[in-house]
Amino acid sequence: MKRRTLDLLFAGGGVLFAILFLVLGLVLQNQADFANTYVAHQLGDQKIVFTPAAYLAGADTQPGGDCLVTYAEQPMTTGKQAECYANQYIAFHLSEAAKAAGYEGGTFATLGSVVRTDLPAAVKAVQDQIDAAKAAGQPTTDLDTQLVAAQAKLASVSALRDTMFQGETLRGLLLTSYGFSIFGERAGQAAMLCFLGAALLLILSVAGFIHAFRTPKDELVLKSA
Repeated sequence: MKRRTLDLLFAGGGVLFAILFLVLGLVLQNQADFANTYVAHQLGDQKIVFTPAAYLAGADTQPGGDCLVTYAEQPMTTGKQAECYANQYIAFHLSEAAKAAGYEGGTFATLGSVVRTDLPAAVKAVQDQIDAAKAAGQPTTDLDTQLVAAQAKLASVSALRDTMFQGETLRGLLLTSYGFSIFGERAGQAAMLCFLGAALLLILSVAGFIHAFRTPKDELVLKSA
C-alpha cells in the first residue's frame, strides 16, 4: 500500500472520530447545562435562605457544619448548598428534637410504634384504672393527673413524628436535587474530556494530512522483497 494512501486513511478516520467526540461532548454539555439550570430553578423556587451564622444554635459545630457558616444568609440555588442544608441543618435539628423528647436517634419510622402502640397502651392502662376506681367508689384525682400527662405525652410525640416526617421528606428532596446536580457535574467533566479528545484527534489528523501530501506519491509502506 502506498504511504500517502495509508496516511489519508488514518487522517480521515481521525477526523470522523473527532466529529464523533465533538457531537458526544455537545450532548453531554447540554445535559450538564440542563441539570445545573434545572437544579438552580427548582431550589430557587423554594426560596430557602441559610440561617445567619449567629443563629445556627450549634449546627455549625458538627462535623461538616462549617458549610453552614460559608453559606450563611445566602439563597439556596446549588446542589452543594442543598446537601449542606439537608445533612447539616435539617438533620441536626431533627436529631436535637428527638433527643429533647427523650427519643435520641429517633426517626419517623422508629416513632411509629411509639405513637401507634406504646403510648396509646399507656393511656388506655390509666383509663382502665380510672374506670376501676370509679366502679369501686375510690378517688381518681391522681389517676386523672396521670391520664392528662399520658395524653399530653402522646400528643407531643405525635407532633414530633409529624415534624420528623416533614423534615425527613424535605431532606430527601434536597439530597435528590444534590444527586441530580452531581450527574450534571459528571456530564460536564465527560464533555470536557470529549472536547479535548476531539481537539487532539483533529490536530493529529491535520498532521496526518500534511504528512500525506508531503510524501512522494509512489512511496510504499512495505516494499516486497
